[in-house]
Order: sequence, then C-alpha cells, then structure tokens
Amino acid sequence: MKKLAIFDLDGTLINSIKDLGIATNVALEKHGFPTHDEKAYNAFVGNGVNKLIERALPECHRDEATILLLKKDFKAYYDLHNLDYTRPYPGIESLLDELQKRDVKIAVASNKYEEAVKHIVTHIFPSTEWAMIAGQREGVPVKPDPSIVFEILSHTGIRKSDVIYIGDSGVDMETARRAGVESVGVTWGFRNEAELRNNYADHIVNVAEEIINLIG
Repeated sequence: MKKLAIFDLDGTLINSIKDLGIATNVALEKHGFPTHDEKAYNAFVGNGVNKLIERALPECHRDEATILLLKKDFKAYYDLHNLDYTRPYPGIESLLDELQKRDVKIAVASNKYEEAVKHIVTHIFPSTEWAMIAGQREGVPVKPDPSIVFEILSHTGIRKSDVIYIGDSGVDMETARRAGVESVGVTWGFRNEAELRNNYADHIVNVAEEIINLIG
C-alpha cells in the first residue's frame, strides 16, 4: 500500500484555467498585446508563471524584461482573483477524504508560485491535512526537475517505493520519472491522454475514484 500521494495542483486537483487565463489577459491587455481565448491557455500552463506569460506573448516580445513586467501585473490581479472561478474537479474532495481515512499522507507539488498555491489549497480543501504544500520558489527549479518531489520525500521520510505521483501533463510524468516514483496521469486536466502516454505514465485514470485502486 502506498503511504504518500503527491498531487500536481492545476489540472489535477483543481480546474483553474479560467482564472489563469483572465489574469494573463489582463496583463497582456494592459501593455497592448493580443489576448487569448480560454481554451488556448490549456497549452500555455504547466511550467510556471514565467513560461505561461512567455507562451502568451507574441514571439517577437518574449524577452525577459517584458515577461517580468507582465508577471508583476499578472500576480497583482491573480492574487486577488485566483478563487473567482477555480473549483476542485469532480470526485477530488471524496478522494482526499478516503486517502486520509486510509492514513495515506497527501502533498502538493506545483509549478505555481508558492504563495498562491498555499492560499488556494487551504481555501478549497480546508478539511484536508496536508503533509506538505510546495510551490515554485526562488532557487528551486520548476518541474520536471524533481527537486520539489525530493523535498517532499525528505520532509515526510517516506521511501520512493511507497509514493505515487498524480498529474495531468507530460511535465508531471517526466517529474515522476526523474524522481523515481510511480506516476498516474489523469485525463480530466489541461492536457490529453496521448501526452501522458508519450511521457510514459505508469497508469492513466479517467475518474478520481480510480486512484484509490492504485493506492493498494
């Protein structure tokens, strides 16, 4: 039986694409750049805010100074509006409750900046006891670098063989592979099943309840 379940956040536990898209569009529009439809953001997210903004900008304006300028405006808006439309996916709350009943520790490993991760997670899942909530911080490389997973393993003292990592993207599957832990790709998130298979997901699930069977 697995002792620790590490979850990606956006696209795995929560559907946050609308709030992410609106915040990015606010920053783009403020500086005269074209905005995007909500669906376009499915392909932009997954590697942190800097990469999100870089992908949303026209190619000829993807310099570091412009990215950092828009990031400041993105955060100013997103910090106030990151719960406007963001909600947990169907079955997630019941899944987390069941994991707790089975004494499985639960953690979050996200490429979103950590202040927002902790704010969102604690507000949307107030009854969940988290072993660790980890987001993007200065000096810690973003996923698929496995550093964030290693930090959670060190904090909990749980062996790799007792861990399962759940995410919705190729980035997540590669993170798990590099960390040497078992991976689960979910099909309800921002990416498609082909991306999960192409990045060697150990398991693929279509509904949250299926994860319980993989815990053992």
